[in-house]
Amino acid sequence: MSNMEEQILGLENNKTSSLSMGYGSVESPKNPHPPFNKDDEPHQKTDPVPIGKTKILKNVLVVSIGFMFLFTSFQSLSNLQSTLNKDDGLGTGGLSVVYGALVVSCMLFPSFVIAHLGCKWTVALSMWCYIVYMALNFYAVWETIIPASIIVGLGAATLWSAKCSYLTQLAVWYARLTGASKDDVINRFFGFFFMIFQTSQIWGNLISSTVFAVTPGNTTEDLDSCGANFDPTAPAANNSNLDRPEDEKVYILCGIYVGCAVIAFCTIALLLDNITLDKKQQTGDAKISVKLFLSTLKHWWQSTPQKLLTFLTIYSGIEQAFITGDFTKSYISCAIGIWNVGYVMICYGVVDAICSFAFGRLVQFVGHAPFFLLAFLLHGGTQVALFLWKPEADNQILFYVFAALWGMGDAIIQTQINALYGYLFTNNTEAAFANYRLWESIGFILAFAWSGILVTKVKLGLCLGFLTLGMFFYTFVEIQDRRKKQTVFTKDEDKSPLF
Repeated sequence: MSNMEEQILGLENNKTSSLSMGYGSVESPKNPHPPFNKDDEPHQKTDPVPIGKTKILKNVLVVSIGFMFLFTSFQSLSNLQSTLNKDDGLGTGGLSVVYGALVVSCMLFPSFVIAHLGCKWTVALSMWCYIVYMALNFYAVWETIIPASIIVGLGAATLWSAKCSYLTQLAVWYARLTGASKDDVINRFFGFFFMIFQTSQIWGNLISSTVFAVTPGNTTEDLDSCGANFDPTAPAANNSNLDRPEDEKVYILCGIYVGCAVIAFCTIALLLDNITLDKKQQTGDAKISVKLFLSTLKHWWQSTPQKLLTFLTIYSGIEQAFITGDFTKSYISCAIGIWNVGYVMICYGVVDAICSFAFGRLVQFVGHAPFFLLAFLLHGGTQVALFLWKPEADNQILFYVFAALWGMGDAIIQTQINALYGYLFTNNTEAAFANYRLWESIGFILAFAWSGILVTKVKLGLCLGFLTLGMFFYTFVEIQDRRKKQTVFTKDEDKSPLF
């Protein structure tokens, strides 16, 4: 099994791989790679490693499969919230609360929880926060969904922080055992993780579409209120597509999703090895502290590039919330039924994953500015098209085309913003990425909050406005960085000898 896993991860006979990532080359849209430093040189095999290569690779596989099962449930259920729990904006309101709680949690709790429970049990117990959320969807009312949303928001920060620490530690040990570059192994471990993780979009959406499948012959009488004209506050008396599925089907779906999440917990609890982080990896405090929150605000106030990137980072959250909360309801559910949400979102997820992987490597050849321009054209053009388009049930291919175009744009935005933060703020990455999480979460909160009260055409206008402002201010960051590079280059030339 060891040889097979090494081949899958691309590590066998690759101790001195040259596939180190340059600026913008990110394995995942949600997780940037650490900036390079002198500690990333190949390690000497002097420090003892508590587990061998086979166990390290086994643990990478286990944590990847665990997260795949968990987010097979959670991501797909999130895609359905705007339709399943549409009354009074309950579903999207709950998702807004999730990201509000996430902002608070990521500033206060991860270091404290990891220090006391360790990475393995932090991941395992955080998964129960998701299980509680999915279980309470059996009886979705404000009194159950809001507490459940707070719980999952608090657990999300500890879950992802512990996962990142765990994988990074395994990569450090593997690099020490093999003599490979630490940065290279980290890239490959995270790349393998997200390759498995991204398939959760496929399985979860396939499950929902299968459960909610209807027999041919279902017709709708009124599609004029779909698309850009969709008003979440208006009654949908003439459109049966917007009817909530039968309770029996909802219970079956929630039961399957809870089952997948329990399998995820069991996978981590029973198969994942408990490890102790090296002292270098233990960067947090063993007590709850507001230090990171204060550092985050100080960094934003003192850094001009950080302030200029605020609108673009907010848009990053808004556009993800729109595709999951508004496109799924205003276009897909309204025009062709909730049973098609899963199929269309599979297309979105697959294109997003492929483009994230491809664009992260192409950027080193063409630079990042052309990709941001491409993202502006893709999302800006798609938003204008969605504003003008009247969805029709007889032309379903366009739903998949728009989802794919949005996925391409999202892939660029997520990979390049993460990479831009890593590149610009190498000396203060913790505060910089805390700002990233903060402003992106604010984007999610805003988009899910207005999702239940604004007409879709207004939401498209807001999306386009934040996109335009974000790209406008980004150009100043690019100009400033190029001038800085030119200044350094000129100084170096002035110091060089004439002959």
